[in-house]
Amino acid sequence: MRTHSVLTGWLLVSGLLCAPAVMAMSDRQYLLAMAAMHMHDAPVASPATYPQPAQPIQHRAVVYATVNGQPVRGYLVEPLHARGARPGIIVIHEWWGLNDNIRSMADQLAGEGYAALAVDLYGGKVADTPEAAVKLMKGVLSDTAAAGSNLRQAYAYVHDTLHAPRVGVIGWCFGGGWSLQTALMLPDQLNAAVMYYGRPVDNVAELSKLKMPLLGFFGEQDQGITIADVHAFEAALKDAHVNAQIHEYAGAGHAFANPSGGNYRPAAAADAWKRTLAFFARYLKAAGTHPAG
Repeated sequence: MRTHSVLTGWLLVSGLLCAPAVMAMSDRQYLLAMAAMHMHDAPVASPATYPQPAQPIQHRAVVYATVNGQPVRGYLVEPLHARGARPGIIVIHEWWGLNDNIRSMADQLAGEGYAALAVDLYGGKVADTPEAAVKLMKGVLSDTAAAGSNLRQAYAYVHDTLHAPRVGVIGWCFGGGWSLQTALMLPDQLNAAVMYYGRPVDNVAELSKLKMPLLGFFGEQDQGITIADVHAFEAALKDAHVNAQIHEYAGAGHAFANPSGGNYRPAAAADAWKRTLAFFARYLKAAGTHPAG
């Protein structure tokens, strides 16, 4: 009871339970669920938990977009010794923001031979508490057009500036939902999409837009995105004739792949990552996959 009352208190302070003109009820419910599940989590894991990339990498900060008149900086990481164009992946952060966890995931993707651009949907801010994360996430949900512009420009940067012949997208939690939304925004451009326990869509007409293969991972014990939500998503994907693979992990909850959280499940995380790398290798590296337009 105390946890619920404390959570409700700071949600009221941040305006999440009293802003019907700003945000749909479904958004408020989603934020409340995310806050409850992450309330005792840390935003960043110990550096000792980060796997080393499979090959040497190089990284730099880049300006990849301009949103609402402001430059947007991301984290670009590529193989150190690679020459020429290589497949690209847009990496979308969790609700904490573009922190060291997400940089580590981008590093690992670069180690597999990709140009990985970790985007920033929070305007340079990173949350260090669940309260701060709620406020940042609320800001994105109240201006989804800005987030959409951000991600479209991220694609343009990877495809046009980096000359990536094929482009994928991946995200976790908040970023998992935006990975799906990016695929829906760019159905003719993206070649592969991966979402980890992101907010699903069960509208068949909307999902019918998807032309690229989709890979999704969910925990059966997730209290925010329930197994019923996942099954409805799977059914809608099937009805929409989407090339989709959805994996559900028994005993795993939300954010099971994040080593900084209480829900971390190493075996499930390792299996999901193995599948992720195989999926991207098949659809972004393999000869015969159609190039992004």
